[in-house]
Amino acid sequence: MTGRLLVGTSGFAYPAWSPRFYPQGTRSGELLRHYGSRLDTVELNNTFYRQPRPEAVAAWLAATPDAFRFVVKAQRSGSGRFFGDPASGLDWLTGPYRAFGERLGAVLFRIPDIAKRDDDKLRRFLAAWPADLPLVVELREPSWEVDETVRALADHNAALCITEMPEDDEPPVIRRTSERLYLRLRRHDYTTADLEAWLARLQPFLDAGDDAFVFFRHDEVGRGAELALELRSLAGITSPAATPPDRTPPAARGAP
Repeated sequence: MTGRLLVGTSGFAYPAWSPRFYPQGTRSGELLRHYGSRLDTVELNNTFYRQPRPEAVAAWLAATPDAFRFVVKAQRSGSGRFFGDPASGLDWLTGPYRAFGERLGAVLFRIPDIAKRDDDKLRRFLAAWPADLPLVVELREPSWEVDETVRALADHNAALCITEMPEDDEPPVIRRTSERLYLRLRRHDYTTADLEAWLARLQPFLDAGDDAFVFFRHDEVGRGAELALELRSLAGITSPAATPPDRTPPAARGAP
């Protein structure tokens, strides 16, 4: 069974990506519909600053095809749940995310940068996380880069966020802790050879049945979106993503 490669960008609501990615004149309310017709997933940035409203989630779902997947960046105030008693606040944090239903690809939870390695605290947090919500954990503090962290994440089927930064001399190691991989490519640009190299590294996991989420950074002109399209093409995903279904009620379409 071959896993699915889902490629997108961090955020989508950038009119400045026109005309490189969005057609000239695309209205703000149509950006996601166009995005979802060309890419497979999006990492929502606005959920990092505020909880998503049910009506907003409903609009996002309606604008995208059924195979499209949303990744919710957990609200930054939710980081306090890691420092304190996680069970006391996770229902508040994760409740709105359930509105995505099966369209939720993952929740990206960033452990605060000031949080140094604490195995007990990490395991308490992972044990409290709702088992039905796919979790990706981002750990930026270097002390977490140990085998004990990998084992803890694997024990709870939580994916480790793998990030390539512009200043990195070597590509980061892929550490599998879940049936999904999660990759954030943050360099300002990538050559075709760079993308081919990343695809070659991901292919054994895809062949084994793992899904892989790959997100390129937001920029001011839409280069990240172009790179996402190129990676899809290199992977043999040459057709555009499925057209979002028309969910307009029949009466509104003039149907009898």
